Amino acid sequence: MRYRSVWICAVGCWMLLAIGAVADVRLARIFSDHAVLQQRKPVPVWGTAEPGEKVTVEFRGQKVSTVTGDDGEWRVTLKPMPAGGPFQMTVRGNNTIVLDDVLVGEVWICSGQSNMEWPVALSNNAEQEIAQANYPQIRLFMVPKAVSDRPLKDLNGGAWQTCTPETVRNFSAVGYFFARELHRTLKVPVGMIQSAWGGTPAESWTSKPTLMANPSLRYLLENWRRAEANYPQALENYQKQLAEWEKAAAQARAEGKPEPKKPDPPQNPRTNPWKPSGLFNAMIAPVVPYAIQGAIWYQGESNAGRAYEYRTLFPAMIQDWREAWAQGDFPFLFVQLANFMAVKPEPGESAWAELREAQTMTLALPKTGMAVASDIGDANDIHPRNKQDVGKRLALNALAIAYGKKVVYSGPIYERMKREGNAIRLYFKHVDGGLTTPNGEPLKGFAIAGENRRFVWAEARIEGNTVVVSSPQVSEPVAVRYAWADNPVCNLYNRAGLPASPFRTDDWPGVTQGRR
Repeated sequence: MRYRSVWICAVGCWMLLAIGAVADVRLARIFSDHAVLQQRKPVPVWGTAEPGEKVTVEFRGQKVSTVTGDDGEWRVTLKPMPAGGPFQMTVRGNNTIVLDDVLVGEVWICSGQSNMEWPVALSNNAEQEIAQANYPQIRLFMVPKAVSDRPLKDLNGGAWQTCTPETVRNFSAVGYFFARELHRTLKVPVGMIQSAWGGTPAESWTSKPTLMANPSLRYLLENWRRAEANYPQALENYQKQLAEWEKAAAQARAEGKPEPKKPDPPQNPRTNPWKPSGLFNAMIAPVVPYAIQGAIWYQGESNAGRAYEYRTLFPAMIQDWREAWAQGDFPFLFVQLANFMAVKPEPGESAWAELREAQTMTLALPKTGMAVASDIGDANDIHPRNKQDVGKRLALNALAIAYGKKVVYSGPIYERMKREGNAIRLYFKHVDGGLTTPNGEPLKGFAIAGENRRFVWAEARIEGNTVVVSSPQVSEPVAVRYAWADNPVCNLYNRAGLPASPFRTDDWPGVTQGRR
């Protein structure tokens, strides 16, 4: 009887605590001390409380109230504000929350795979960069890594931090260098929300409804459902293999022989970061609808084997995010894949070149921008250390596209061609100041082909704002390619010092067309 009374008492205490927890007004975790709120846009503020509870948010002279719904969720919207701070935010319900040191300025999402996640500590000149990273008006937020079957209401952790040598060390190098350029130029606070996971494909960052709505992408979800259904059997098979290995290993040890290779356990598809929509659900949805200026993105390596599909997937993901935020076509800026792997002696096909082409095609979407990186990669490392130039080139895109500054933000981009006898003349956009090469050296990286579709290295020369390409081996040329390789040797720039994007004038089937 005594134990029954103790049990009843414990359950009663737990219920009282639970009721109290529901009653307390609570902010979504994306709001904390040191936060940056987006200037000159409506600012949603949201959280949870007891159903029917009145919640009031006070900030910078504004006072907005609402009543929670039956689900215990609440949301208010602050009117647009100019940059400034620090300020206090007060949220009142049955309890009171006070956030200190809140700034108003520019907020950007930085997302993608490992080259976006790559920290300042592993970038060029890391220790000096870290030591100099005292920027009280730059704030950093790292979204915790997580995978989910469904869109989550909130993050499982995270808090805003002031940019210091201690906090910047493990933050995205691209995100930090981008923020630093914006802060120095715009002279306003900048907040960066890092939501990145190394080795992940774009479909993991795209919502399920968007993947389902596209017939050419739906298979990604269907394949994953089969993998989840097959996982219990795969786990059972692994247990059998493990038992057999343990016997074989014990026998090998007894005989003084090397142990056989231990079998690898199957990865649970439900917690795998490659799960389609899994990262959108856990690492993007909980941040929505936090007011932002835009997003920067560095990803594509994990989709290079399906580069042709990226032509559909990548723009679908961008539009997906824009619909989720309901802020219109916010600026979405991305990094084109850097040069990587061995230099090939002759022109050939390349999955990475096809992925870069898919990225360039995505510029057809409004308010998109691309930072070309085919001149600052590393043949031996998929994670090039020069993240400073990447951040700066993205910031140039932001200054032009998001802020309307008159700056040169893109290198030359192929526009059209014209056949002239045994040569082809190429025309470009973004030739600002004219075309050039470093130190006036001869052009490199151009290949030309006739109807037989066999490309050979070409002679190329700059004529005004055009490039003329030819080869004595091709008397009747029909197509030109530039920097069409995993690791191209190329050197076409505009006079602002920005490199030309790799391109091809043909649309012949590549090596990734039809791949799944």
